[in-house]
Amino acid sequence: MAGFAEIRFKGTRKGYFSYSQLDLRPGHAVVVEADRGEDLGNVSALGIIAERKCSSSGGGCATPTPEHRVLRVARPDEVSRITTLREDELRVREGARKLVLKHSLKMKVTEAEWQFDRNKLIIYFTADKRVDFRNLVRDLAKTFRTRIELKQIGVRDEAALLGGIGRCGRELCCSTWLPELKPVSLQLAKDQRLSLNPAQISGCCGRLMCCLMYEHRTYVEARRRFPREGRRIKTSRGDEKVLVVDIWSDMVSLRDSEGESRSISLDELKLEIDQIRARTPKAGKKDGS
Repeated sequence: MAGFAEIRFKGTRKGYFSYSQLDLRPGHAVVVEADRGEDLGNVSALGIIAERKCSSSGGGCATPTPEHRVLRVARPDEVSRITTLREDELRVREGARKLVLKHSLKMKVTEAEWQFDRNKLIIYFTADKRVDFRNLVRDLAKTFRTRIELKQIGVRDEAALLGGIGRCGRELCCSTWLPELKPVSLQLAKDQRLSLNPAQISGCCGRLMCCLMYEHRTYVEARRRFPREGRRIKTSRGDEKVLVVDIWSDMVSLRDSEGESRSISLDELKLEIDQIRARTPKAGKKDGS
């Protein structure tokens, strides 16, 4: 029975492969089938876990068996060869950037990646608009003598590919452990009562920080325990308006019709509301019934 494996390559690129009669473990360097050749990557997930990750990421798991296979566990000399290719990619980036300037193209070369067998060279770039790079591809093919794939990426993908240090002082989530980049909206910051200053809620990529999603559900669930701000409620002091709720200290700020404000704990407020409701006759019933 064929196994299922997720293989990671340079940066955030990954693929899904089948394998048989191989003793694979996460972290193993393996040689896999690629378009018109072979590539080398590292096992990041196996079996059911790999299948679920493939399905959730839209990795083309409609068929039971992936199109390509893991061929073998990489030998030490093959691992050394891929290390040499990674070092050569600095030269490739510099050469590609010179050719971009030569053709006066409005695009930024971000990264380059050799396929293990050097049968293909992927060049990642960012651009604000669509770029006609047909002449550039021809020059790149002549210069590096291989098949060229130019791949346009967004600024968030660029940050994930290059890596860096976030505002928290740690490596970027997108380049280390975050499995996929999901849309982040300004509503996440509003729900958490964060500053809407772009400089304070944006990451290295210039977009809203991915970590705004991490605690969002906790904030939303915590606020459900509180009355909505701006709502008028009946308490022991009469009709009061909810000014501010503090989910950290479980406090609620209220203001009555005479303009007098007070702060009260959520438990005390609920007790007052319950007592008011208990004293209020139910609709449709008469006193003494």
